Amino acid sequence: MTAEAQRRRAFWQVLLFAAGLLVLTVISAGSVYLVNKARDDSKWVLHTIEVENQVNALLLEVRRAESAARGFLLTQGPDFQADHERAVAAIIPALDKLTRQIGDNPVQREVIEKLSAAIETRLGQFSREMDFIRQGRPDDAKALVREAAAGNTTTTISNLGNAMIREEERLFRLRTVNADRSQTLAASLTGIGSGLVVVLALISIWLLRRSARIRDEADTRLRDAYANLEALVDERTTDLREANNEIQRFAYIVSHDLRSPLVNIMGFTSELEELGGDIFRRVSSLTHVPADGPPLVPGATDEIALEGADKQLSEEFSEALGFIKSSIAKMDRLISAILNLTREGRREFQPEKIDIREFVEAIVSTLAHQAAEAQAEIHIEPLPDIVSDRLALEQIFSNLIDNAIKYLKSGVPGEIRIRGRTKLGYAIFEISDNGRGIDPKDHQRIFDLFRRAGTQDKPGQGIGLAHVRALVRRLGGTMSVSSELNAGSTFTITLPIAWNASTRNADR
Repeated sequence: MTAEAQRRRAFWQVLLFAAGLLVLTVISAGSVYLVNKARDDSKWVLHTIEVENQVNALLLEVRRAESAARGFLLTQGPDFQADHERAVAAIIPALDKLTRQIGDNPVQREVIEKLSAAIETRLGQFSREMDFIRQGRPDDAKALVREAAAGNTTTTISNLGNAMIREEERLFRLRTVNADRSQTLAASLTGIGSGLVVVLALISIWLLRRSARIRDEADTRLRDAYANLEALVDERTTDLREANNEIQRFAYIVSHDLRSPLVNIMGFTSELEELGGDIFRRVSSLTHVPADGPPLVPGATDEIALEGADKQLSEEFSEALGFIKSSIAKMDRLISAILNLTREGRREFQPEKIDIREFVEAIVSTLAHQAAEAQAEIHIEPLPDIVSDRLALEQIFSNLIDNAIKYLKSGVPGEIRIRGRTKLGYAIFEISDNGRGIDPKDHQRIFDLFRRAGTQDKPGQGIGLAHVRALVRRLGGTMSVSSELNAGSTFTITLPIAWNASTRNADR
């Protein structure tokens, strides 16, 4: 799968997840809202029924009071009187409760005011009627009943009560419709949400199956690649080994062949130096022979010193020969270094268990004289033991410690520390100093063959660090440097704790 396809798949997965989360959030929020609204609508429906029942209860108490009053007027029976008093006593609490219940409805509040006034008038009439009856004045009580009937007080109360009931019935129908709508919306939202969840689940299953299919195809391709990888690696390794051997043979042959003309040049330079001495002695003797005298026999007299232009020519000749001889010596050292590198590249490493602290202490003891001359102290901290090639490690640590001593700052007591630790199957060694340091722009340059950095006031050919890094790589490790000018240097070497000799030797 390409990177673009992976990004596209990741985008759709994130989008699907976000859509699912959004759907669930909307469904949850909508369900909560609709359930609360349905609950409120149901509460108002119930409230309407309660108000309607309360109006009927109030009208019933008014009728009971009126019926009991007439029965008491006709029969003078105490039961009618008691029933009338209970009904009258229940009218005011029923009216107060009804007033509280319809407080949210302005239309009903207007009606209740009129109903309260009519009920108050009728209660006053009931009170006078009962007083006339108790006083033995039934005719006056009957006249008052006729007066109340003529005033339509009872009819007014009944009409107002019926008006309130009709209003509540209207509200009941409206609120019932609202409650039904809320419940329908809640059910619809739940159904739609469930459907969307099912759709998202199906899409997720499809994407998972598609991802699984793509993964299986990738695994198949990977297995096919692995099946051919070993053969390909063996082929490339063989090519690399042959190329490396060819390079080593070429370097050895070139270095060896360069030695022959270099030896000839050195021999002819020595002969040229002797010949030059003879020539300038003859010149010196000729410049001091009289014009009419016999020539001087070489060796017959003391050697005569050159003067003027002859002397300058002799000095220039000697200086030129000196430059040639120093260049020949440098060329000889470089050829020797190349030959040593090619011989080391052909050597097969032999792994063995090495006590690194004891090993480093032995190396430091051989460099004790140079350290004393440089006024340097070498501190060896705990070091992990490893399995590796002893000679290669000796060359690595000897070179790095020798460089640390060589490049200390003049007049400053040197301090060199060698420490180590382990991490994930590797041993990490650090050789740090407080020397002159290395400019960061030269950190890679110092590992190149025949390349040096900084002031060239110390002997060397620019081969040591390149050779060390090559050895570290052959041992399956890495090498790096951390340094600043005038702030010291720290060389870090990472090597396997248990080196696989067969693998690394096969890669030579």
